[in-house]
Amino acid sequence: MDKDLYAILGVERGASQNDVKKAYRRLAMEYHPDRNEGDGAAEERFKEVTEAYEVLRDPQQRAHYDRFGMGGMRGAAGGAGFHHVDLGEALSMFMREFGGMGGLDAFFGGGERARRQQRRGQDIRAKVRLTLDDVAHGTTRTLKLKVLDPCQRCGGDGTEPGTEAVQCPTCGGQGEVQRAAQSIFGQFVSVGACPTCGGEGTVVEHPCEECRGDGRVRVAREVDVDVPPGVSDNNYVTLRGRGVAGPRNGPAGDILVEFEIEDDARFERHGDDLAHDLPLSFSQAALGTEVTVPTPWGEEPVEIPAGTQSGTVFTLRGKGLPGVNSGRKGALYVRARVWTPTKLDATAQDLLERLAEVEGDPPKDASFGRRLWEKMKEAFGT
Repeated sequence: MDKDLYAILGVERGASQNDVKKAYRRLAMEYHPDRNEGDGAAEERFKEVTEAYEVLRDPQQRAHYDRFGMGGMRGAAGGAGFHHVDLGEALSMFMREFGGMGGLDAFFGGGERARRQQRRGQDIRAKVRLTLDDVAHGTTRTLKLKVLDPCQRCGGDGTEPGTEAVQCPTCGGQGEVQRAAQSIFGQFVSVGACPTCGGEGTVVEHPCEECRGDGRVRVAREVDVDVPPGVSDNNYVTLRGRGVAGPRNGPAGDILVEFEIEDDARFERHGDDLAHDLPLSFSQAALGTEVTVPTPWGEEPVEIPAGTQSGTVFTLRGKGLPGVNSGRKGALYVRARVWTPTKLDATAQDLLERLAEVEGDPPKDASFGRRLWEKMKEAFGT
């Protein structure tokens, strides 16, 4: 059963954008992972309300959802519809809506959170090129990366073996310092990361000789990427915690893998549907025949009835690409293209001249062409 995005946020279908935002903020604060540490159900609920808000906050996507529901969002051409967000995406959207960390430190226990954020490693962005066959069946690609991984000599803490980091003398291990400033309105106190330890709360007096106190060394690493069937250009997957290691055993960043789909001369792609141009000789179109056409799943026979007109479309259901969310396969539309030879030998010339004497004139009414165009627009939803 399709999700009701309005019900997920607890708002009416006609709710204003402001009411949608307020509902999201209330639920996101309630189910945020930092307030529900170790609660998997709360984390799933946090992602669910973020998915709903991602659609309803955008007027164009909201209008599309109101008209077609979740099925229309999943089937949007080019992969621009609904997708399941991971925890990193949900947290990023939450941060954008609340305008940064400053206003949330007290809510989440500011000092610890600030230290954890500063120690996180960088994300890595990579692109993977795929063929249409890869899109149809799914595949696995291997990325070869040069990244910073935890130093083996010191175990990633940056200290020379046999020593350890000491408490920062400036902040007393808190990772943050307070600064007071006087103004005409009175004294203002601001809190920021400690300039001595960078917010970590400790300092390294005897740095590791291998990593020089950073806790990381550069290494070559191979990472396998599982590509699900049905992806489109600019779709991506996030490999959580597989990116650059954080300094001194900080959490690793992510790997964001974006997909690029190579053109396939056999097909035109329209979302999950494909189109294929089938060249036919005049005799094949006039007399009828059986031919085979390529599909992502192998050759498929197509019966060409006698009298087939150029531009006639034959529909092969379930021979297109799988939907990235639903897995349901689209259709393959085979368009007949009657081929006209450019060079004739004497025998062919004689036969065509004799045919011209008996075949008669083509129809004056071109309405069959308009019907064909309407059929194509209906097939591809244009």
